[in-house]
Amino acid sequence: MMAAPNLVRCYSSYRNDVMKSKWKCKAEGEADVVVIGSGVGGLCCGALLARYGEDVLVVESHDQPGGAAHSFDIKGYKFDSGPSLFSGLQSRGPQANPLAQVLDALGETLPCATYDSWMVHIPEGQFLSRIGPTEFFKDLQQYAGPNAVQEWRKLLDAVLPLSAAAMALPPLSIRGDWGVLSTAAARYAPSLFKSFLQMGPRTALGATKLLRPFSEILDDLQLKDPFVRNWIDLLSFLLAGVKANSVLSAEMVYMFAEWYKPGCCLEYPLHGTAAIVDALVRGLEKFGGRISLQSHVENIVVENDRAIGVKLRSGQFLRAKKAVVSNASMWDTLKLLPKEAVAKSFSDRINTTPQCDSFMHLHLGFDAEDIPNDLGIHHIVVNDWKRGVDADQNVVLISIPSVLSPNLAPHGKHVLHAYMPGTEPFDLWEGLDRRSAEYRNLKAERSEVMWKAVERAVGGGFSREKCEVKLVGSPLTHQRFLRRNRGTYGPAVQAGKDTFPGHSTPIPQLYCCGDSTFPGIGIPAVAASGAIVANSLVSVSQHSNLLDAIGI
Repeated sequence: MMAAPNLVRCYSSYRNDVMKSKWKCKAEGEADVVVIGSGVGGLCCGALLARYGEDVLVVESHDQPGGAAHSFDIKGYKFDSGPSLFSGLQSRGPQANPLAQVLDALGETLPCATYDSWMVHIPEGQFLSRIGPTEFFKDLQQYAGPNAVQEWRKLLDAVLPLSAAAMALPPLSIRGDWGVLSTAAARYAPSLFKSFLQMGPRTALGATKLLRPFSEILDDLQLKDPFVRNWIDLLSFLLAGVKANSVLSAEMVYMFAEWYKPGCCLEYPLHGTAAIVDALVRGLEKFGGRISLQSHVENIVVENDRAIGVKLRSGQFLRAKKAVVSNASMWDTLKLLPKEAVAKSFSDRINTTPQCDSFMHLHLGFDAEDIPNDLGIHHIVVNDWKRGVDADQNVVLISIPSVLSPNLAPHGKHVLHAYMPGTEPFDLWEGLDRRSAEYRNLKAERSEVMWKAVERAVGGGFSREKCEVKLVGSPLTHQRFLRRNRGTYGPAVQAGKDTFPGHSTPIPQLYCCGDSTFPGIGIPAVAASGAIVANSLVSVSQHSNLLDAIGI
């Protein structure tokens, strides 16, 4: 879910000048809040703060906003660099997707195409998997054991009622101080109490496990069918980059509520992931916030033990009157801080937090001639269940968004993004010269599994030779262009054994948001993290007024 390879050449040749001209404000002077990084978490934080009336400046090292969610254009093909599987983007109300709640607060809409299935290519065969409460039963009957349907029904019966508790507190109501007792606990206590009454004693007791690994719920239900367990591991991996034994039950319950209730659907923004970034930037600027591209933060300035601003690579100092918010990863944020200002306990916590591995990517632009008309936007390829969905070179995700949004590719063409998320070892790449034959050969070797997955998914009409655009991305690409330590997907935090860090830091006036903080990895999670930080920096009355304004 990161950036494409060889982007120095690609961006210098093909960058979108129209987009860039919109966001060329100079980073200058001071602001109430300076946000480091324009990933979804940083943009949600900055835009909400602007909505609250704060003077906000977002500084971004890249020449396009969006972080891991940015898009890029090459030869008329508009590529997503990262996330591609979305749901709940157009939801509204207390139980809406956190990103949807932020967009609602900003008065921004996001036109989407809807669909209800993706193609699954597994060792047992291939099938069109549909979301919804009953559609999956027929697939289980064909590919799983005799008890699989019964086990899946038992799982849905247990999990879906828990969604009332998991979704009882709107993400936008949370803040990182005692004011949460007013904006969340007191405000939504009646609905939370009602949801527990409706659950009944047994289900309500199960809700106590929402902050434990999802595998504990599976074990309590005595789910043993290998296909069911593998499938749940795959869903967990798609959601959070870890298997069921490490993901929070609350995250999985929320996902089941969105994917396995009547009338549910998946969504894709009509103009690609860039449309999400565009909407957040529009919201930021609508309320007076600013964003400055190609403004690389060299370090966070700490004075009298407080974060007072940032220093850019250019030497310019930007003062933050109220706070500095880092949307960089925890490891990269640590690098920005003067060593003498960092408590050993804080640095030790960061340095000992395990990291998810990195990514391999394949971006392709090709002719749609001889390609099936019913291709489908998403394909998931699992080569070997026994190795585990988190094994390297094992699971490939493929997104072909031009199937739903033809405007993302030239007429009669398709744009494709294949990737292996969070499973590529950085050690294989560390220290390689990107201009060397060794690097080129390793890219060819490690990308072959993606090429084969694409050929399997797209069918016989596809030809490597006919691709007009071929880009292979490596972990070094992530490290360089997204400035992520070791090109990592994010912290490999195991539910029940550790927790994602909060948003405040031991340094007053320094806050963090993004996938290194609670609630973790994924677009909904990082949007929630940005909102929590924004809410924490304003008064309880301002926060409550915003909740009133959007009717939650």
